[in-house]
Amino acid sequence: MRHTRSVSQWLVTALALGGLALGLTTPEAAAAGTPRANSTGTVVDTTAGTVRGTRSGELNSFRGIPYAAPPVGRLRWTPPRPPAPWTGVRDTTRPGAPCAQPAGLPVGTPSENEDCLYLNVTAPAHADGRLPVIVWIHGGSLMYGSGDMYGPDRLASAGAVVVSVNYRLGVMGFLSSTAVAGADGLGLQDQQAALRWVRANADSFGGDARNVTVMGQSGGGYSVCDHLASPASAGLFDRAVVQSAPCATGGTRTRAEADADARRIAAALGCEGGRRATEACLRRATPAELLAAYGPFNEPRPVAGTELMPLTPAEALRTGRFHRVPVLVGVDHDEERGSVLGRELAPGGAPMRPEEYEPAVREAFGDRAGAVLRRYPLSARPSAGEALATVLTDASWSVPTLDTARLLSRWTPTRAYEFAERDTPWFEGYPAPSFAPRAQHMSELAYLFDLDLFEDVKAGQAAFRDRLIRTWTGFAASGRTDWPAFRGTEGHVQTLSSTDWGRADFVRDHQYRFWTRTAPRTGTGTAQPAQRPDRKVTATTVESGATTAR
Repeated sequence: MRHTRSVSQWLVTALALGGLALGLTTPEAAAAGTPRANSTGTVVDTTAGTVRGTRSGELNSFRGIPYAAPPVGRLRWTPPRPPAPWTGVRDTTRPGAPCAQPAGLPVGTPSENEDCLYLNVTAPAHADGRLPVIVWIHGGSLMYGSGDMYGPDRLASAGAVVVSVNYRLGVMGFLSSTAVAGADGLGLQDQQAALRWVRANADSFGGDARNVTVMGQSGGGYSVCDHLASPASAGLFDRAVVQSAPCATGGTRTRAEADADARRIAAALGCEGGRRATEACLRRATPAELLAAYGPFNEPRPVAGTELMPLTPAEALRTGRFHRVPVLVGVDHDEERGSVLGRELAPGGAPMRPEEYEPAVREAFGDRAGAVLRRYPLSARPSAGEALATVLTDASWSVPTLDTARLLSRWTPTRAYEFAERDTPWFEGYPAPSFAPRAQHMSELAYLFDLDLFEDVKAGQAAFRDRLIRTWTGFAASGRTDWPAFRGTEGHVQTLSSTDWGRADFVRDHQYRFWTRTAPRTGTGTAQPAQRPDRKVTATTVESGATTAR
């Protein structure tokens, strides 16, 4: 598959991203409907009706099962409602439409469809009702993507029932307008509705509805952070996998940030006025008009301080007020290489020149830049691009991921990893980059899923890929890995690569002590750039088809 859009436009955008129940979740409290006998063929009974899927080899696949009513017409910007039951046998051999999202990024699928709340189930054909269930929440900055993009056959073949989910994105899922109350976390509520569906129906597909793992990467990983902290997610899952999404620094936004976004959208649509007039105007707008007003380069999140999200994930983890399930949390060793290479390969881009390195660091770190430049001299790296990627990876990803593991491990069993494969596949159809992408953002997904986005994994890495998949499905089954739990302030972080499967020297490798000394305290000690250079979006970059917005 050859992509024609700028690699920068989606690589960088995808980089992304009552009382709270404590202790282990209780599935009994969340399961809906009545138990049914397992029916693991290609015709299966669900709580809303019977579905027919397909069999391929040893796997059954069901695609496009509605888990909520279409949020269209008067249901736009309302919480998800149960799907209408049907009679007869519903064909579920094709995925549902992707949720409305802008055009332009291969990590997503252009869509103006509001009727999109569907999920997909892939299960071993002879599942016995005891298999763990993995619910995959796709990434894409909560702006792009769909569940069916991620081929789950390898995970399912390793012994899991895999469910992938579509959920409302961008302006449809996270609009924070006083004129449309309660719309600022609908994407997360959609995911919760899907998890309730899984509790009620997993047994029919051969899965164990009492053993559900919620798993996400980047924007999907931040969603998992939100589920850990949201009271409304209580009882909906038993384990969690957080990939490339440090809960210590993300997962929500402030009311002021979200409201400013909403005012911008209303102004762009000419929907300014009283509350009722603004709401009526917004509801009259077509999906295409809303997408155009919202723009392609945002990073929506649920709003903290609400009933849905009383606390930020960082505060929830710091105080222990989150759902204490076993967690597997990790990061890619070279997260920001994809971001830097994306800008290089964008129209008009070029490899970063040595003289550009210091200004980029000064722009990112402000009055701390001198210390950063001394710790990360250009001479220590083969190129300016690799040097900048190293700095931004350590500050923005590695250090806050270790902080996240520290916070989690105070309260619940936590396993930490670093995906560190050096010979990863590049993106299908793109020119060769000026330096190796290594374990860039998203790179582990090429090993866990079948994705058209990537070239094939190297033939010699089959054993490594199988081990990685067995690790993920094994954690879903037991909540454990073949390395020790993270304990203490500098606990065990496991290196995952085809040449090294042992303890990482994580603290030293990513200059953890330097960043915690030089960074302002955020409640976790996490370092963050003063102003990330990849957050700036200009008319020039948007018009040229390239952007440096996350």
